[in-house]
Amino acid sequence: MEIDASKFEDCKLLVIGDLMIDEYLWGKVDRISPEAPVQIVSVTHEEYTLGGSGNVVNNLVALGAKVTAAGVVGTGTNGKLVLEKLQALGVDTRGIIQDSERPTTRKTRVIADHQHVLRIDRETKSQISNQVLKTLTQLTAKIIPQVDVVIVSDYGKGLVTKSLLTKLITTTKKHGKIIIADPKGLDFTKYAGVNVLTPNKKEAGLSEGIDIIDEATLLQVGTGILEKTGIDKVLITLGKDGMSLIEKNKPPYKIKAEARQVYDVSGAGDTVIAVLGLGLASGLPAEEAVVLANTAASLVVGKVGTATITQTELKTALNPGFETSTLKYVELDEVENLANNMKKKGKRIVLTNGCFDLLHAGHIMFFTAAKQLGDVLLVAIDDDASVRSLKGPGRPVIKAKERIKIISALDVVDYVMVFATDQLKDLIQALRPDVLTKGSNYKTEEVYGQEIVEKLGGRVVLIPVNDDISATRIISNIKNNDIT
Repeated sequence: MEIDASKFEDCKLLVIGDLMIDEYLWGKVDRISPEAPVQIVSVTHEEYTLGGSGNVVNNLVALGAKVTAAGVVGTGTNGKLVLEKLQALGVDTRGIIQDSERPTTRKTRVIADHQHVLRIDRETKSQISNQVLKTLTQLTAKIIPQVDVVIVSDYGKGLVTKSLLTKLITTTKKHGKIIIADPKGLDFTKYAGVNVLTPNKKEAGLSEGIDIIDEATLLQVGTGILEKTGIDKVLITLGKDGMSLIEKNKPPYKIKAEARQVYDVSGAGDTVIAVLGLGLASGLPAEEAVVLANTAASLVVGKVGTATITQTELKTALNPGFETSTLKYVELDEVENLANNMKKKGKRIVLTNGCFDLLHAGHIMFFTAAKQLGDVLLVAIDDDASVRSLKGPGRPVIKAKERIKIISALDVVDYVMVFATDQLKDLIQALRPDVLTKGSNYKTEEVYGQEIVEKLGGRVVLIPVNDDISATRIISNIKNNDIT
């Protein structure tokens, strides 16, 4: 399937839903409180990101769409932070109401020593007031004629009521627009009138009181939802089994999940509805928009934390000649964000670096041992100029571009990057690895970056290597026609 990603930049979408702030607090635990048998977490780092419907917005912006956000936030610090982050993304925020009587939802996750210690939710699930409903209806009535698709992102926090949905659906139909919704709760009848509903397998099954265990029960559930809501289409996401688009008077359209390594399913539903909406806004038929959404979801679960994907990633993944290396390769300026996402989930990061020219069995054993020291392994390879200065003329035998592809093909490796000699310090500081590995042919004090890693709370581990196996020796044997 080929897509013209440049069309995304002409697409206009309205996202209405529950806006939240996700707060992440990282710290260390070195003692128990004298006041109660609980850990004391000394916070060392904190980050704030958009959550809820804000993640849908994030996905759309990353793909180049023009987005207007609508919803309700409080008038305090968290509400202002939501608006600032949306405006920094270039999002139109005229559909957002600040309500002094309603707090902004904030989810705080405390992560200490690679463990998710605690989550604190500050929120209300009470329905929005009649005045807020009236104002929001007036605002969206002005916005809807100017957009191509309306996305409803319902997180069950009281914004997406039946009354609001009725008014949204009436306005979208009046102007011939498409409206799709990601549902919450057991009663899907409140979404009656939307063009597409996108529940996951569990949500769909619970709404019909049927456990989806095979194709027959899947069809039964999908058909039941269509009958109860009177809608045209329901897209049920099935995790590792892909997706199924069920329509009236048509056989189900089943899409298998793309074969990818799964790191994290956080936010996959947000990616699905965002890319489905974007596909429909760009004029794709429903089946092709579903394929697009399925591919996007397969990419985002291959990343750690609630992540987004780019036009390039999506376009590349749809290419029949798609290479895994495009997913695993990261640039230096992406490393800090990558590290933050991994640490949000308490993942232990292992970094190893080297030339890795002419990959051999010793390298494979080395990578395997390194991965066992943590959860995520990033392999940083010297660029061609660095290899040449280290190994001499005629090296590297294999250029950096090809080394990326070869190393990316290894399941044990999670990410690959290329660095110049003078960039290694910046890489270590941005990644903040828990473990830096090197071969046992080094001494710990000889490992570049040892002091930085230890200062950041990490450690250096020397992995036993076989001195008889080396790329230099193999190359020498080849040149001397020595195959022993």
